[in-house]
Amino acid sequence: MAALTASGLALRVRTLFPGVMAAALAALAAQWVAEHHGAPAMLMALLFGMALGFLGEEGGRAAPGVAFAAKAVLRLGVALLGARISAEIVLGLGWQTVALVLAGLAATIGFGLAVSRLFGQTRRFGMLTAGAVAICGASAAMALAAALPKDARSERDLTFTVLGVTVLSTAAMIVYPVMLGALGWDEARAGVFIGATVHDVAQVVGAGFSISPEAGETATLVKLIRVTALAPLVVLVALWTRGAQGDAAPGSRPPLVPGFVVGFLVLAGLNSTGLLPAALAEGATLASRWALLTAIAAVGMKTSMRDMLRLGPAAIALLVAETAFIAALVGVGLAFLLG
Repeated sequence: MAALTASGLALRVRTLFPGVMAAALAALAAQWVAEHHGAPAMLMALLFGMALGFLGEEGGRAAPGVAFAAKAVLRLGVALLGARISAEIVLGLGWQTVALVLAGLAATIGFGLAVSRLFGQTRRFGMLTAGAVAICGASAAMALAAALPKDARSERDLTFTVLGVTVLSTAAMIVYPVMLGALGWDEARAGVFIGATVHDVAQVVGAGFSISPEAGETATLVKLIRVTALAPLVVLVALWTRGAQGDAAPGSRPPLVPGFVVGFLVLAGLNSTGLLPAALAEGATLASRWALLTAIAAVGMKTSMRDMLRLGPAAIALLVAETAFIAALVGVGLAFLLG
């Protein structure tokens, strides 16, 4: 049994190695450009990854490792990032900011349900896309799809939503930092905006840290507030649909609170109470940075603009409208709250 386990592990390593190394090399290149030319390392990693998009194509030798880096390495990086977060940062957000983030989340879901018919889509599709936009992109889409009742369009709707929010998040990662810089917003406000509006965790991290470490930490914290809202939302959706619980085997459902969120919160709690040694916190922070750079490069490799162009215009318009709605709502709210 031990030999079989070792053999299986070796095979797994050989399968993942090409893609993970390709993403890691793109991360190294991004860090070199950042150190020698002052460019944002996260943005460079994304752009280098997109330039190497052929490596992430299905069926390629590097594809399994790229997918692993974009998901598992990302979650590891975010979890380790908790070593840099403390209760002081959470309290510094203020209850008004937390209330704005949650209000934006709820309003976006309501907006998606209300306008889905106007775009020729079902309320189920409106819930799926709005939940992905409001909470955490592809992860939310997969969790909600498990709770929503199945129909002939279920798989197609899920595939579209995952692809759509990924592409829109990638665009937001590039556009939002430039836009916020032009508006003259400070790092704290920019971090809140990015964390409250960008869909996927990877792109939140990339956009936030492309501005500054402070903006990145704030954006990640705000984003994780949104992610933790996934659990009650899935429960509410299951109750709303009544018969949804029998549509999938219990073991096939994703966890309501992802493990990387738990890891992040545990490390943040240890750091807040002084139980995390400084040397360990510093090591976790360094490991987090490299994991996130590698994951961002892998996300770029997995983004396909050609596939996006094949999607239906009405469905794309709905996703764009939901994205614009949450950005406008949070932007106006921040303007009033923070002057």
